[in-house]
Amino acid sequence: MEMFSLEGKVAVVIGGARHLGCDMAEALAHAGSDVVLTSRTKEHAVRAALQLAERSGREVRGEELDVRDYAAVEALAQTAFSWKGRVDILINNVGGAPPGSPGPLFDRAPEDIVHLIALNLTGPLFCCKAFGKRMADRGSGKIINISSIAGIVGRDRRMYQRNGMAGQPVDYAAAKAGVLGMTRDLSALLAPSGVCVNAIAPGGFGPRGLSEGFVNDYSDRTPLGRMGRDGVDLKGAALFLASAASDYITGQTIVVDGGFTTWQ
Repeated sequence: MEMFSLEGKVAVVIGGARHLGCDMAEALAHAGSDVVLTSRTKEHAVRAALQLAERSGREVRGEELDVRDYAAVEALAQTAFSWKGRVDILINNVGGAPPGSPGPLFDRAPEDIVHLIALNLTGPLFCCKAFGKRMADRGSGKIINISSIAGIVGRDRRMYQRNGMAGQPVDYAAAKAGVLGMTRDLSALLAPSGVCVNAIAPGGFGPRGLSEGFVNDYSDRTPLGRMGRDGVDLKGAALFLASAASDYITGQTIVVDGGFTTWQ
């Protein structure tokens, strides 16, 4: 179990205030790491940090961050490294789309496409630039980029249509595929400096307010027969890639989808 211990480590979890980001931050904290987690709003970040500190007994701080703003990313990196004198782990958990925008490509406004790409691809790249440079200078570090099965397989939109859902934007798939390409090439760049760069591609997690029909349809298309469980199913992959257990692994993607991509 020593290989999975993060005692003495410092982690930054971008988007760590809720859902999968919160799960991963919790896994790292319970393994011994102190944590900086971010949210787009300061209030959410601070509240999540206080709650995680209480559950884990570790030092946790919450910071506001818009990953589309490189100056803000650079300021966060400076704050994080100054806090404990080091950052050993970066989890790039950035995602989402402008609320209310339509899913089908031909109905999407160009500004919504630009916004989504900036949030899901440019933002993680900014974080890799700011934190990766400092890790390379120290000669060690782990970067974990959160992609999606959207970057690996196309979607059967009939599943969404029959459940009254807008469906996945094509630009989201493009961004998440870009994260996988970024991970591979960045791993090659940083490996000589002792920094490992890997990715996790989650499948669908729920139900999170999803309709029963969609959950049933999605589960039926998944070999393990269910969606991913919040609070459970992503923690192990994140801890593995953050710990010494994965010290000889870089440039790889772990798909956490219950087998969904194997049946498509």
